[in-house]
Amino acid sequence: MKRTMLVLVFSAVAMVACGGGAVYYANVPPPPVRAEVMGYAPGPGYVWVGGYWGWGGGAHVWVPGRWVVPPHRHAIWVAPRWERAGGRYRFHQGYWR
Repeated sequence: MKRTMLVLVFSAVAMVACGGGAVYYANVPPPPVRAEVMGYAPGPGYVWVGGYWGWGGGAHVWVPGRWVVPPHRHAIWVAPRWERAGGRYRFHQGYWR
């Protein structure tokens, strides 16, 4: 179970990091966002990208927040989000703009 969860979380993080454009739908809303401890940035130029509820294996999966270096100067992170669409919930991936 632990290994499966790690694979799901890693897959979700890798998809966001690679700019994957997959669209996910769920019949249930995501749980409330978890509180996270940011700690200190590992170096200059890092920004905090908060955690979020992704989708994997037919269930919501928490993807933890992390420190990242933006892809270019003045880049702004647009956080991923869930949106109600009819009787379902649609996941919008996060991206840099």
